[in-house]
Amino acid sequence: MKYVVVFVTASNIKEARKIADGVLKEHLVACVNIIEKIKSIYWWQGKIEKSTEMLLIMKTKISLAKKLIKKVKSLHSYTIPEIIFLPIITGNLDYLKWIEKETK
Repeated sequence: MKYVVVFVTASNIKEARKIADGVLKEHLVACVNIIEKIKSIYWWQGKIEKSTEMLLIMKTKISLAKKLIKKVKSLHSYTIPEIIFLPIITGNLDYLKWIEKETK
């Protein structure tokens, strides 16, 4: 596994764009999609919470995971931000080469 998709949730569109800009400027990811207004239901501090969040979907290399986590945490307002890596098993080879080219 060389390439991954990363899910990050954010509290609002301003924060989502801030995170996207930050990770793109450092070439930690090749692309960020922002899906607005997802409904999240989750456990937090012993009770079930409900909120509207933004979902960032990022494409990058697994070798950048530690740097990406550190950068997202530095830009994020959450105490424990969601930063989840999922493997890309295969895909359009031209697209995967593009990820390689655009990330450091």
